[in-house]
Amino acid sequence: MASRNKKPAARMRPLRKNTNRLAVLIGAGVVVAIFGAFFLVLAQQPSAPAQTAQSAPMGRSADAADYAVGSPGVGEMAPGFAMESTTGDTVDLSDYSGKSVLLYFHEGLGCQPCWDQMRDLDAASDQLTAAGVDDVLTITSGPVDLIAQKMDDDELASIALADTKMDVITEYGANDYGMMGDSRAGHSFILVGPDGTIQWRADYGGAPDYTMYVSMTDLLADMKAAGVSGS
Repeated sequence: MASRNKKPAARMRPLRKNTNRLAVLIGAGVVVAIFGAFFLVLAQQPSAPAQTAQSAPMGRSADAADYAVGSPGVGEMAPGFAMESTTGDTVDLSDYSGKSVLLYFHEGLGCQPCWDQMRDLDAASDQLTAAGVDDVLTITSGPVDLIAQKMDDDELASIALADTKMDVITEYGANDYGMMGDSRAGHSFILVGPDGTIQWRADYGGAPDYTMYVSMTDLLADMKAAGVSGS
């Protein structure tokens, strides 16, 4: 007869805790291995060459606006055009053959800084001449009569051309750099040389700053830095 004092067989303890702990350790090891491989790949990548800081052109203010250079650019033939001026005359770019003419594309009506820029261009005619600019043509879209009225109100003397259909503005890509999308010109300067080629271009009106006014000090300094100078 079996003894009543016989102990029952020991029950197996569950391995769940040990299994969970092992899974955690394995997972942590995998994560460490992945990060280790990632940093190893980064360490093997060639480092970027050090960039030399570019000093601002002589005479340019510390907070001067940057500019892009659109297309058509330097060395390309300037597209020809003929547009009505605010005086009622038709102005053709070919009329300025043999001269250096600065084209100033701007946003126009509703942009007072653009007209202030024109005022300063008028006032700096001697400085522009010394820099090699013979004439300045300002170009914007909008009704010619309203542009003429604004010219009279602000007592501006520049030759103002009305590109009412924006054909010229678009051909010069001047509406690629402005706060109004492509519906208006931005704030671009293009110097056309005596031979009809573009000698200098600066598109100031693009993102992120959307600059609509450039001091004459900075404008002349940028031209000089690009090699534009009087004879």
